[in-house]
Amino acid sequence: MNISMLLEMAADGYGDRIAVGSLAGGVSYTRLRDESRAVASELTRREADRLVLASVNIDEIPSLLFGSAMASKTFTAVNYRLADDRLRDAVARCAPAVVVADQSTGARIAGVPGLDDVPASALVGAVPGDAADLAEPDPDGVAISLFTSGTSGAPKTVLLRHRNLVSYIISTTEFMGAEEGEAALVSVPPYHVAGMASVLSNVYLGRRVVYMAQFDAHEWTATVDREGVTHAMIVPTMLSRILDVIEETGTTLSSLRHLSYGGGRMPTPVVQRALTLLPEVAFVNAYGLTETSSTIALLGPADHRVSFGHADPAVAARLGSVGRAVPGIELQVWGFDGRPVAPGVKGEIVVRGEQVSGEYDGNDAKDADGWFHTNDNGWLDDEGYLFIEGRADDVIVRGGENMSPGEIEDVLLQHPSVAEVAVVGMPDEEWGEAVAAFIVPADGAAVDADELRSWVRERLRSSRMPSVVEFREALPYSETGKLLRRELRAQLAETGR
Repeated sequence: MNISMLLEMAADGYGDRIAVGSLAGGVSYTRLRDESRAVASELTRREADRLVLASVNIDEIPSLLFGSAMASKTFTAVNYRLADDRLRDAVARCAPAVVVADQSTGARIAGVPGLDDVPASALVGAVPGDAADLAEPDPDGVAISLFTSGTSGAPKTVLLRHRNLVSYIISTTEFMGAEEGEAALVSVPPYHVAGMASVLSNVYLGRRVVYMAQFDAHEWTATVDREGVTHAMIVPTMLSRILDVIEETGTTLSSLRHLSYGGGRMPTPVVQRALTLLPEVAFVNAYGLTETSSTIALLGPADHRVSFGHADPAVAARLGSVGRAVPGIELQVWGFDGRPVAPGVKGEIVVRGEQVSGEYDGNDAKDADGWFHTNDNGWLDDEGYLFIEGRADDVIVRGGENMSPGEIEDVLLQHPSVAEVAVVGMPDEEWGEAVAAFIVPADGAAVDADELRSWVRERLRSSRMPSVVEFREALPYSETGKLLRRELRAQLAETGR
């Protein structure tokens, strides 16, 4: 099965429903299929190897994605926020290709060889060919390729095949499972795997998709109210800003029923605040990677509400977990010897399953048994709840002892004067590495470094006490909410630390 079949099923099952845009004047599922077939015909005529999107969110994204699939072409979305040289390099790696770019990005990639710059309107408005003339896409063919975020090095190209994506959708989503009137707000950028998964899952469910060009917290809440949004997916940095707007404006987001978050580590205090401010909303924490076609573990609404304030510390702690593996996924934590560890023991998270691609351009990173190493550290509790400890590259090794930055960050976030925190390792002649903490104080709060060091020492061992504490107005994040620790380490190196 290929991803274009998801749209075919939707158009046959509920063709009159609005698929994209506002209820008044939006695109129906029948029309979405027609536009996708037009895109496929035009791509075939132009003989491009792939379709590249270099743009903010636009309503034509579903048509472009499914049209690429119908034409057996690869769809790629690139990060339009990259510096000019990196952006041009990224699109050059996709040539020969048809490129859909917004005005700003189009000017920045002009002149890159092998690119055919075509407006989205020209593709979706083309004359659809006969569907019978389009060859059935190969389930083993590449449907989507995305670049990794490159937060710890040069970005790699991840290949997601039709069978990976279809497996994810069918195992985690119910066909026609959405009620009429449901609407999903998509504010994550299209080059994030969640942006692609949102297209496939909402089409299969029969839910209307509403796009925001780029995230803005005030506009996000206004759009929820204006469009009657029932479902949304955000990244951690977005949630804090949304909660600020809720407190500032007093909006209740009365239509919102379901809010999922993922893409980065979510501080437990932020989740607790969200549960308090939005008591009628069902929250979901989704953990996944580009290489796994999106979500592989999920903490559902019931888990959120049960864990929130539970008397049993083990149950309450699960609010800081990413839940349990989704159907079709095997998930384990391995030690340094490559063997599964006992519950409560930290190690590297490994996964396998049909949805797991684990494949880069020219390189399949899965082992002989199909296991993919996520490079994320974590541990499982007795009931199979997964706790993320951060990237393996971020582990601080002090005097031979491995320390998780996340453990120290969680303790610092419990201090009432700390709004945000990032912990990294820094070179140390005596211990190999020492702990450095970057702190964003809460509004109007006054706190000094020695107070925070004592706070950590009293709650953890003295070895985890930060040697360096620096105060910042903001921390560096990627556009998808991932903390850029490498930038903080680079800043320490520049100061000679």
